[in-house]
Amino acid sequence: MLALALACTVNAHAQFKEEAFTQTYNDTSIKTSAADTSDKLFSFKELFGGLAHKQDLRIGTMLGGSVFMPGASQIYNRQYWKLPIIYGGIGALAGTGGYYLHKYNVSKKNYEAALASVPEFATDVSITPAIDYRAKQTGTWLLVGAGLVYWGTLLDGAINYKPTEHPHPGRATVYSILLPGLGQAYNGEYWKIPIYWGCLIGSVHYYYTNNINYHRFKRIHNEATTNPELYTGPISAETAVWYRDVYRRYRDYSIVAMALFYLLQVIDANVFAYMHDFEVSDDISMNLEPAVIAPNNAYAFHSMPPAGIDNAVGIRLGVRF
Repeated sequence: MLALALACTVNAHAQFKEEAFTQTYNDTSIKTSAADTSDKLFSFKELFGGLAHKQDLRIGTMLGGSVFMPGASQIYNRQYWKLPIIYGGIGALAGTGGYYLHKYNVSKKNYEAALASVPEFATDVSITPAIDYRAKQTGTWLLVGAGLVYWGTLLDGAINYKPTEHPHPGRATVYSILLPGLGQAYNGEYWKIPIYWGCLIGSVHYYYTNNINYHRFKRIHNEATTNPELYTGPISAETAVWYRDVYRRYRDYSIVAMALFYLLQVIDANVFAYMHDFEVSDDISMNLEPAVIAPNNAYAFHSMPPAGIDNAVGIRLGVRF
């Protein structure tokens, strides 16, 4: 029956306008985004136009500008009072952290110089120049703090971005990029957060354990092959190199798993923000029947059919969901 109906549609090829297949479906009436299309990923002209408040910015452009110019999001959101906090926080923490790391490097160089000139210093703690490990720890944590302030400026910009729809796909995507699971919370899908965090934490755990074992068997292999006559360990060099390669492969798999789960939760947040209005009822049905299709109607058909072409015979497919 279906083959017979299709065979009768010999004139159907002339019914559709070419424009029906080239039109765009982006709603350009939405103020903040003619905006969130994928035809142009980033434009400095658009960015600086938005910072001058001459045009609206896509959230992706705003985020990209903030990556290179911290505080750009706050300028676009007209929250100028936050700029001294941002630059003061990043500058103070990064500068102080750099000072302490420099102090650690100086102490390390002094120790190495003293040890090279008088090797017996190494056995006399009282006169050996000390390496300032506390300065290294302090400097590292201060730089971490500067990084958190920088990360906070990006998240703050996304939170204060004013889209005209909720949930906004761009905001959900940025949330998930900056903090895994935050996009799902924004979409109201809280039950997904433990799943993604469990997968990410599991991947990090396996990376950590596999990396430890990889370095362990690498060290054993090096000891067994560098001085084989002095090596008395219970694991042979052949066994050590086999385990080394196995754990290195598992470690690399863990890295791939982390990247995939991270990317998956970003895609999930974006897709479900787009589909938040999509509803499927319990009444799902399909109706297939022959039909006579008139060429002059509102479904993007030719308003002026070619000479000799009248109605076309075909099939009508109706899907209810």
